[in-house]
Amino acid sequence: MTVLEVICALAHDATVGIVVTDTLIEAPGPTIFYANPAFGRLVGRDLNDIVGQCPRFMHGKETRQETLDTFRRALTAGERFHGFLTNYRADGTKYRVEIDCRPLRAADGRIENFVAFEREVVRRIGRPATSATGRYEPTSVSNDSLTVALRALAVFEHV
Repeated sequence: MTVLEVICALAHDATVGIVVTDTLIEAPGPTIFYANPAFGRLVGRDLNDIVGQCPRFMHGKETRQETLDTFRRALTAGERFHGFLTNYRADGTKYRVEIDCRPLRAADGRIENFVAFEREVVRRIGRPATSATGRYEPTSVSNDSLTVALRALAVFEHV
């Protein structure tokens, strides 16, 4: 079983949106190979309409180009990206998303795919938190077993 097959098997029931893409960073890529049901709910689209698309379909007028450029530079360098974007659902409503995207490497070190973990966040009210997310907090909290595994992998944490 490949790493990609393991991710797809485990991600199906996760409450966090999980997307796997190819490695083509410049337009028209990357292409989504896999998206779990939580990602479909996050973006308000059927999974059949997501697979085969480029993740840019979620961008809109308030999606910051500066953040997208930072995201692209990290992936081009084969590094992890952790940040926040304003994206848009199929019905046009905007939402704030926290993205933790990492390269999936083959045994020889080559990048074979990128995997992104995504969750909706809202701006924190009151005193700033000391957590890695700083001024944002997740819209929902889950205690499912995959969430525990993601914490062990430091998903959504600055490292």
